[in-house]
Order: sequence, then structure tokens, then C-alpha cells
Amino acid sequence: MNPTVRPTVAQPLSPHLQIYRWTWTMAMSVFHRVTGTALYGGTFLVAVWLVALASGPRAYDTVAWFFGSWAGRAILFAYTWVLLHHMLGGLRHFIWDAGYGFDRDRRLGLARATLIGSITLTIVIWAIALLVR
Repeated sequence: MNPTVRPTVAQPLSPHLQIYRWTWTMAMSVFHRVTGTALYGGTFLVAVWLVALASGPRAYDTVAWFFGSWAGRAILFAYTWVLLHHMLGGLRHFIWDAGYGFDRDRRLGLARATLIGSITLTIVIWAIALLVR
């Protein structure tokens, strides 16, 4: 037998997503990471808008037309939700960092409030923006 070749032995697998039951706090943790990553795309859109603004009326008109289209508004609506969801998730983590909200009911309440609050605030902000417009 070759000493460098070891026999195959079944290794224990670390538990993964298929083992755990999804919970609100787990889902909000995943959403917090996803929205944090999505903020890069939104920051790019803000940069495009600022460059167009500095480049003159023609460039700005093009960007303004895109953001005024249904696709542009859908992207801005999603970006608004991403910003608010990530902000509320950060507040949830801040509360935990202060040492509060670790019991089961408060943990679940904070996780639900993150999702419900971000959706509600997004709708309220867009409703106000459309009414003022």
C-alpha cells in the first residue's frame, strides 16, 4: 500500500441550511447581507446621476429620462427599500450591541419589525413623493 494514499473515510458534514429550520432572525440576517451588497449598485446609480449632473444638460436629460421611466422608477423603488431595510437592520444590531432584545419574543419582534418597517416606510416615502410631485 502506498503510504501517501489514505483510504477514503466518511467525514462528518457540518450542518448547513438544509439542516436548520429557517427563522425570522436568520432570514433578516441574510437580507441584511444582501441589502448591504445591493447598496453598492445603488451607490453606483447615485454616482451616475451626479456625473450626469456635472456633465451638462444633455447627459442629465438622458439620466433623468431613464430614472423617470417605469424601469428606472422600479429600480429607485427597490433601492429605497434596500436603503431602509439595511438601515433598520443596522438599528436592530445596534439594539443587540447595547445588550437588549435577546429574549425570544423581542428577537422575533425586532426581526419582523425590520421587514414590516422597511416595506411600510418605502411605501410611505414613495406615496409622499408622488403626492408632492
